[in-house]
Amino acid sequence: MNNSEITRKVSIKGVDQLSLFGQQDSNLRRIEQELSTKIVARGSELSVTGEQQDVEAAERVLVELILMVTRSQQISENDFESVISLVRSNGTNRQPDDGLDEVILYKKDGFIKPKTGGQRKFYGAANRNDIVFAIGPAGTGKTYLAVAIAVAALRDKLVDRIILTRPAVEAGERLGYLPGDFREKIDPYLRPLYDALNDMIPQDKLKRYLESGIIEIVPLAYMRGRTLNSAFVILDEAQNTTFNQMKMFLTRLGVSSKSIITGDVTQVDLSDADASGLVQIQSILVDIEGIDFTYMTDQDVVRHRLVRDIIKAYDNYSNNNKNSH
Repeated sequence: MNNSEITRKVSIKGVDQLSLFGQQDSNLRRIEQELSTKIVARGSELSVTGEQQDVEAAERVLVELILMVTRSQQISENDFESVISLVRSNGTNRQPDDGLDEVILYKKDGFIKPKTGGQRKFYGAANRNDIVFAIGPAGTGKTYLAVAIAVAALRDKLVDRIILTRPAVEAGERLGYLPGDFREKIDPYLRPLYDALNDMIPQDKLKRYLESGIIEIVPLAYMRGRTLNSAFVILDEAQNTTFNQMKMFLTRLGVSSKSIITGDVTQVDLSDADASGLVQIQSILVDIEGIDFTYMTDQDVVRHRLVRDIIKAYDNYSNNNKNSH
């Protein structure tokens, strides 16, 4: 490599590589030819080497092609010509914080990557460990990021299935008092998980996954007695688990499986907040290799700007009440 050459990485996690690369890697060879670069595929990333301007142009072409593949699963000759022309006429427009090497998953209208320091720590911990706890306030993207990491693992064939679960206890309600049959009662609790999946997987493919059991969305009570091999298992809203439920969930993990547990210990809906399995587990699973705890704060909130201020106001109120007693 010449002194003036640089190398950049482009993540292709969750991307149909055959559609992106073309027959016998013809799309990659074409980019190399058109933009005087060298592109090497290693696992779930591409290394692009060449002069800085050429590399940045090739990087932008790849990102546009990845988005096309995610939307339609194919790249036509006209698509390819259009992307090359667009990048050449508009320049690379690459911002310093694009963070394309941190992309977790490409979706139909863009890509998913960590946006804050806490999210980056969470993503790094999930890559290094088999069990990760992500604890923090509402709006920090814990659930959404966890689902993206799981979907990327499924598409990269690192696991055979995804299982998403939640305890069905929220806001002081109990299922017996809610209208409808069991499915109608339980669906509102699981809706955020469906919403995240709908944003990341084409509707027809998601329907097939759900029907075939490649993706399962189930209440936590349905996990008892199972052994989950080659699976990515997510426990969401874990602050509403009891001590025994948390133990039950963690001991379901089988061979070649990974798990992410998310929750907000300030929003426990159990009658006794101190009985929360997520609260207790932090002092039980200490210094065990392969298990990591990641903590997010109001600085990691990615919702409306007022959410951060609301969280701070509630924290101040709680602290003032504690001090006054």
